[in-house]
Amino acid sequence: MPPRLSTDIRQYLIITGNYWAFTLTDGALRMLVVLHFHGLGYSPLEIALLFLFYEFFGVVTNLIGGWLGARIGLNRTMNIGLAMQIVALTMLMAPASWLTVPWVMAAQALSGIAKDLNKMSAKSAVKSLVPIDAHSRLFKWVAFLTGSKNALKGIGFFLGGALLSILGFQSAMIAMAILLGACWLFSLAALQHDLGKASSKPKFREIFSKSRAVNILSAARLFLFASRDVWFVVALPVYLSETFHWTFWQTGGFLACWIIGYGTVQSLSPKILTFSQSNDDSKVDYRGAATRWAGLLALIPAAIAAGLYFQLNTYAVIIGGLLLFAIVFAVNSALHSFLIVHFASEDGASLDVGFYYMANAMGRLIGTVLSGAIFQLYGLTACLGVAAVFLMTTTLISLALPQTMEK
Repeated sequence: MPPRLSTDIRQYLIITGNYWAFTLTDGALRMLVVLHFHGLGYSPLEIALLFLFYEFFGVVTNLIGGWLGARIGLNRTMNIGLAMQIVALTMLMAPASWLTVPWVMAAQALSGIAKDLNKMSAKSAVKSLVPIDAHSRLFKWVAFLTGSKNALKGIGFFLGGALLSILGFQSAMIAMAILLGACWLFSLAALQHDLGKASSKPKFREIFSKSRAVNILSAARLFLFASRDVWFVVALPVYLSETFHWTFWQTGGFLACWIIGYGTVQSLSPKILTFSQSNDDSKVDYRGAATRWAGLLALIPAAIAAGLYFQLNTYAVIIGGLLLFAIVFAVNSALHSFLIVHFASEDGASLDVGFYYMANAMGRLIGTVLSGAIFQLYGLTACLGVAAVFLMTTTLISLALPQTMEK
């Protein structure tokens, strides 16, 4: 790495690289599991249940992981996450006869723990690398980290569909484990050893946030991500495969492009939300911004559901609606990601960030289970209706956020 770069920037680039590598395998693994088991004849609800422990342990991991990161350092929690993902991939290298539902759920549980340790570590670490009053820089760094991660997740979706077609399920797991193993070895040597460690050892009872702003934002985040996953995780890939008769390549490729576009918009969110350029960040109306963008997002799944109900052109309704949803959801997500890093405590930021991403994981868990169940019973239109209700709830909760940068 060029010597002219400051220590903070070097650490930021290493953290971002770790996050990229992990996300690439995470996105590919999700698509591989959905498409492989759908091809084996599993129902949408059965596929959703394969991810049940992935999401459930994400809730537990974020709650405990934030406390752990503050005690032992974020470099360790990030490296533990990378190692656990390698173990999860190794479990899925097993012969086809071993890939029973309990075995796959156990592997997904490890992967869920790994993913949320990695994400919590990356987001919390950025807080310690940016000066306390540099709000615009913090927003840009968090937006780039989050947006680029999601773009890589989209590439992972495409990679998952491609690897399934070219290598098959087990060989794909071997290839991804080798890639991630190389990144893990580099990370062990390169990450700063005291990164994100609190000055005093936080007690376990401090895992629950005492900040009103963090609690409100966490509740809004729960419904925001439940609204996405209730139709995106299981219902949408299966719908595209069944209704449009798309192959693994086409389904994986389309969802990859969606995620890449979504991640790109996240990275550009500081420019879209022009208030981040204000000379006085303390007077910016963040509550108004969060409420307006959540309200706008609620209209999109409602409009898609209406289009499907009235039997308008299915391709135009689904693809056009997905493009609009990607743009507006990306701005909402980036704004939330910045606000939690800002609202988090200066000392031991991972405690607040972990609590917030616990709510994020709970939203994904609720959305994932409902995605399989509602789609199987009532179809995609019903999933979209539930998404719209969740987003209206996010909008109402956002009204209680602090109006300015108070914590």
